Amino acid sequence: MKILYDHQIFTSQVFGGISRYFYELMAHFHRDGAVDFELALGFSNNSYLRGADWIHPAPFFPGRRFFGKTTLLTTLNGLISGRSIKSGNYDVFHPTYYNPYYLPLVGSRPVVITVYDMTHELYPDLFAATDRTVAWKRAVLGRAERIIAISENTKADLLRLYRVDEKRVDVVHLASSLPASSDPPRLAGLPGRYLLFVGQRGGYKNFSPFVRAVAPVLRDDPGLFIVCAGGGALSDGELQVLGDLGVGSRVRQVPIDDRLLASLYRGAAAFVFPSLYEGFGIPVLEAFSAGCPVLLSNRSSLPEIGGDAALYFDPEDEASLRSVVVQVLYDAAVGDVLVARGTERVKEFSWEKAARETQAVYERV
Repeated sequence: MKILYDHQIFTSQVFGGISRYFYELMAHFHRDGAVDFELALGFSNNSYLRGADWIHPAPFFPGRRFFGKTTLLTTLNGLISGRSIKSGNYDVFHPTYYNPYYLPLVGSRPVVITVYDMTHELYPDLFAATDRTVAWKRAVLGRAERIIAISENTKADLLRLYRVDEKRVDVVHLASSLPASSDPPRLAGLPGRYLLFVGQRGGYKNFSPFVRAVAPVLRDDPGLFIVCAGGGALSDGELQVLGDLGVGSRVRQVPIDDRLLASLYRGAAAFVFPSLYEGFGIPVLEAFSAGCPVLLSNRSSLPEIGGDAALYFDPEDEASLRSVVVQVLYDAAVGDVLVARGTERVKEFSWEKAARETQAVYERV
């Protein structure tokens, strides 16, 4: 059995959950040898592929910006993927994103598509009016023989928002790729006690409401900080909110890689995930694997992934969020229980399991 993957996500992402997902699947299939595959790609700056020993795409002007760069890269890789799709030298085609450019090329070959979330459908105001993701998704869902949803919550959203036969949908959970080092490096100048916020902060990620909820705790506890891992520098709007709340000096943003992120989880008093919507929530598993107490929004897929290993709050209720933060900060026994439960919970998720279940989907078609 041979699977063909196309270029899409490895053209558009240098870092990111979706390219990490496909990289981990292919890395496992390469090691295991049970599934033959091809990634139809010529050029990529994706960070995960740099360590791959089964493909060596040429870098495409890394670190340089110029007009038309993305269009040119997409065109070049699109030609390479298109040629492989038309060749018919595969048993199943699994596109890495939703662009339906392949529909006239794939013929009768079976198609498997992965659905990650319904962010574009539920939060359309966050995207440009020209964004075509929803229309693309509708087209590819209609063509796919099987659909992989990355959580039961994503499956439920998919069935609610699209006319899809439930029998065509398989749920395959993701996993954490965070290194399990017992002694990760520590960032110089890191506060001694901090709450950790990971990733993008805008829109439904709910960062500003989170800060408003915990600002009274920060003001009462001079040794407590918030550390934002990744997500880019704090914006002028965010700095204004922090200043108005009187906590501007108590919030730090740091750039990260996987090893430094492991250090941040390990040193945090708690990881707080106040998001209004997540298709899966890999940071939950990352925090579990690093022995960090986890506080989660009670929305979307997060209770499904966190199970009994997290404390939950209403992300739109400041008192609810503040209450769980206070519990874990000032009752060591609460944190100890969460860490122990998280250590067990994360064992239920692995890329080996995800690859095995994905292989079963391919065999089904």
